[in-house]
Amino acid sequence: MRKNKNDRLIQAIVCSPKYEYFHINHLGKHNITAHPDKEKAIMQHSKLKQTLQQFGCDVVDIAELKGHPNSVFVKDTAVCTPKGYIKPRMGLPSRRREEEWISKELESLNLPLIASLEAPATLEGGDVILAGKVAFVGHSSRTNEEGVRQIRRILKDIGYEVRVTDVPAPFLHLGGAMSVVSHNSVIHCKHIFPKDFFKGFKEIKVPCSTFIGGNVINLGEGRVIVEASNITVIEILKKEGFDTQLIDLSEFIKGTGGPSCLILPVRRED
Repeated sequence: MRKNKNDRLIQAIVCSPKYEYFHINHLGKHNITAHPDKEKAIMQHSKLKQTLQQFGCDVVDIAELKGHPNSVFVKDTAVCTPKGYIKPRMGLPSRRREEEWISKELESLNLPLIASLEAPATLEGGDVILAGKVAFVGHSSRTNEEGVRQIRRILKDIGYEVRVTDVPAPFLHLGGAMSVVSHNSVIHCKHIFPKDFFKGFKEIKVPCSTFIGGNVINLGEGRVIVEASNITVIEILKKEGFDTQLIDLSEFIKGTGGPSCLILPVRRED
C-alpha cells in the first residue's frame, strides 16, 4: 500500500439525505437530472459514512437545509483551509443560503472565517482544490471571473500559489475532472488541463467519459473512495498502488455529484 505522510482525512462534514433530496419541486431549477430512489440513496450514503469512519475520519452529520435538495452536496458550500474557512457565493441561484447554513456548523467546530466572496462573484467549493501550498481553481459555469479574482486574492493572502484553469463541459466543477490523491499526486482527466498546470506533482492521467471521471475522495495513507461505476479509474489507481474503496453512489450521480461532492473535508492530519 502506498503510504503518504500528513494527508489523512480526520474530520469531514456530511449531510445525510432524509427529506429534502427526495422532494424536488423542479429538477431543472436544482440541476438534478432524475428523482433519486429514497431507499437506495439512504443506503448508499450510509455506506459512504461507514467507510469514512472505518478509516479514522470523524464524521459530522448535519441536517439538510429546508427547501434545498442540493444541501447533501456539502463540498460546494465552503472552502476549508488549515487556517480557517472561506465563505463562497453559490453559482446556482437555488443553492443560495447554503453558505450561511454551513458557516454555523463550521463555527461550531471552531473553524474561523477567513473571508467571504461578495457579489457579483460566484464561486462553489467544488472549483477549489488544495494540495499543500498550491490551490487549483476552476473557472466554470458555477464560478465566474469575479469569483476567480476574489478567491485568488484571498488564497494568495494566506500563502497559496494559485493556479487557474477553465473547466469545460461536461464537467460541472473542477473536482469532476481532477482530485488530489496524496500530498504529491493528482489524478486528472486527459486532454483537459494546460501544460504545467500540475508542475511539481505526480500526474495520474485517466480517460474520462463522464462528468465525475476524475472525482475521488482521498482518505489519506494511500486509500481512496471511488464511485463503483468508474471502472477505468479504479483499475488505474489499483495499478498505482492505491487501496480503492468502491461505493455505489448512483443515486447522487442523478444530482450531478460524485464522491467528493458529498463531503466537506474540514481537517487533515498535520
